[in-house]
Amino acid sequence: MDYVQLGKRGPTVSAIGFGSWTIGGRNWGAADDQQSLEALRAALDSGATFIDTADVYGCGHSEELVGRVLAERGAKGLVIATKAGNDFYNATDADDQGYGAIRQNYGKAYLIGAAERSLARLGVEALDILQLHSGDLEQLERDDPWEALETLKCQGKILHAGWSVQSFQEDAQAHLLDRHHELIDCIQVRYNLLEREAERTLLPKAEEYGIGVIVRTPLLFGLLAGRFTRDSQFGDDDHRRMNLSPEKLDAYLTRMERLRDLYGAFSKQTPAQVSLRFCRSHPACHTVIPGARTAAHAESNCAAADFGPLPADMIPPFESAVE
Repeated sequence: MDYVQLGKRGPTVSAIGFGSWTIGGRNWGAADDQQSLEALRAALDSGATFIDTADVYGCGHSEELVGRVLAERGAKGLVIATKAGNDFYNATDADDQGYGAIRQNYGKAYLIGAAERSLARLGVEALDILQLHSGDLEQLERDDPWEALETLKCQGKILHAGWSVQSFQEDAQAHLLDRHHELIDCIQVRYNLLEREAERTLLPKAEEYGIGVIVRTPLLFGLLAGRFTRDSQFGDDDHRRMNLSPEKLDAYLTRMERLRDLYGAFSKQTPAQVSLRFCRSHPACHTVIPGARTAAHAESNCAAADFGPLPADMIPPFESAVE
């Protein structure tokens, strides 16, 4: 495993981390807690020191599972990033799967309170990183969210401030880095072989300001791991039913056919490992957070670090994402 500083002010993290959305038990279909805990432990045993979660993942359940592992092993040497801004505490429908009932809330008092609840679920005295969670531009133009991060830093409840940028809004929101780059220690971006919009503005700005970059969705919800076909279907409780509609799935699979030569050049590596190597290839990117629901997947993801970034001459040409 490789380790790198997350930007000029961030902590040292593993090049491959663990994304904890899938283990929350909502929006990905049912999850088995014991299997999820085994996946988390396997990632740590494979050298991962960075875990990314969010309060809204499973309405707190993902954080609780991460907290159980921290209680077992201790937090020393580990970096835990979480997020806030999606108010599930006041959701209007307890049976809702996360669409419609949960509302964005970037009020200062709300964010401070949400951070305190995350501290309790994780069982830590301070959050290594708290990220604003994919807020709409209208929310982020206000002073409240940034003042909340400043206050939490001053109180010692968070060590670093982050921002998880809303997908496909990279260019529209890039000016916020100009405005808040002295506060923001790291950003999280959606970036993978088939979705490279962040290359246009956000990644260069992050490099300019020395802001750390966390890469999410590196396997495009499992697509770039080779797990789906045009006949794949997703349950009503699986967010991929919307994010990978039949039309999008068809378009993405067509593009994946053009990656055959790339995958073929590294035939001893899995498609997932090659895809993770791509995400590490951009000089602005520091750590990649694939999700894993089994110990075997977590171990395989972490093993991608052993191969390093892709060679520059193997990087495919840029194509705009399918929205």
